[in-house]
Amino acid sequence: MSTPITLPRDATPRNETPRNETSSNEASSMRWALASLALSMLLSSLGTSIANVALPTLTQAFAARFQDVQWVVLAYLLAITTLIVSAGRLGDLIGRRRLLLIGLCVFTAASGLCGIALSLKLLIAARAVQGLGAAVMMALTMAMVGETVPKDRTGSAMGLLGTMSAIGTALGPSLGGALLAGPGWPAIFLVMVPLGILNIFLARRHLPHHALPANAARKGFDIPGTLVLGLTLATYALAMTVGRGHVDRLNLVLLAAALIGAGLFVAIEARVASPLIRLASFRNAAFSSSLVMNLLVATVMMATLVVGPFYLSQGLGLGAAMVGLVMSVGPVISAFSGVPAGRIVDRFGAPAMVIASLIAMAAGAASLSLLPGLFGIAGYVGAIAILTPGYQLFQASNNTAVMKDVKPDQRGVISGTLNLSRNLGLITGASLMGAVFAFAAGTADMANAAPAAIASGMAITFAVAAACIVAALMLAIGSRLAT
Repeated sequence: MSTPITLPRDATPRNETPRNETSSNEASSMRWALASLALSMLLSSLGTSIANVALPTLTQAFAARFQDVQWVVLAYLLAITTLIVSAGRLGDLIGRRRLLLIGLCVFTAASGLCGIALSLKLLIAARAVQGLGAAVMMALTMAMVGETVPKDRTGSAMGLLGTMSAIGTALGPSLGGALLAGPGWPAIFLVMVPLGILNIFLARRHLPHHALPANAARKGFDIPGTLVLGLTLATYALAMTVGRGHVDRLNLVLLAAALIGAGLFVAIEARVASPLIRLASFRNAAFSSSLVMNLLVATVMMATLVVGPFYLSQGLGLGAAMVGLVMSVGPVISAFSGVPAGRIVDRFGAPAMVIASLIAMAAGAASLSLLPGLFGIAGYVGAIAILTPGYQLFQASNNTAVMKDVKPDQRGVISGTLNLSRNLGLITGASLMGAVFAFAAGTADMANAAPAAIASGMAITFAVAAACIVAALMLAIGSRLAT
């Protein structure tokens, strides 16, 4: 008769991992997975901001007109805007981890192609492909938060992603300028290749798999809806960007075409068996309100980038270096306030923090309308210091409110739709708020406008911006009362 083996109380069988070691391994894997998502967000935002500073250099390098060279920026933005919802939906169908890895590979390869482009046309084409990769990264980075962190830490993860987006935006011009002064313009694209390779390694090793729904394989991809939505969004984006804020016949034709396209898209989605976007989602008042608020907030934030440089350089007479320094205050504050904003959301709840953030943003926009005229640079910086933390708190809380309870098979498309509303706000803000600024200043020739006209335009533009934020606040309060 054999004697049973008795283990000491603190012993563990060889084929089992101690519970605390397992927990430690899971925590480490979660941190590395978050690092991969954060790097994805950093790269996609860096791809947006780093190329702007190179446009004058590219006009000389390719002996091209500025109107042609600006497509180096527009091609990237258009690709993201037109494809981000489709990328999210495709991730829901074939696996978000798999598609994110494909997106990272596309982005990295396209970055290398941009760096070795021998013609402007090839560079623009490579930037469009890079934008395709960025659309996948943006849509699926937020969508994968639900598979990476516990639900009660969603706000912190969203805050981290907001921080990385701000760092990418702030780092782009300074890093791009340093690379232009050193190795030259190809380096602004090639620098993203090793970062992309690192991110592929991290994503492949640490991002979790998610189980696809049982019927995912039977669901078809909505090709007609995808094509119509992409063309509609591209048409709208062009309507907002061509003419640089001056409305002419071409803008009106493009807007009319976009409106027709939107109607056609709704008709298609109501009839297809597996729609790209479930129209029933928009009957959810909280979700629809979040999208509209996201658009309004992005419109206002773009106004700071469009109007701010004119006011600082021509309204206050600052030199280029000083303008760049003052303009960097907002992104720097964003970089430091994103993570704390996420933790605040986790502690106090997303719905309440959406309202609090919009109150702060309304105060910041109103301050931008009043304080610079009274206190100059100090007034401008002080107003930005109110507006920017409010924006980061809004991003963390609004993204958390939308994504926290989304069904797993809808995370990609909902994340893509949320990102789309932000992109449309940025595009609309660049055109609409620029037009408001020119109208309020009383001249279309902003380069030769008098300081008093610039100051007047600044005050009126941000009064309109404050009204936009108040409208968003009313939506948030109404949505909260409805629930």
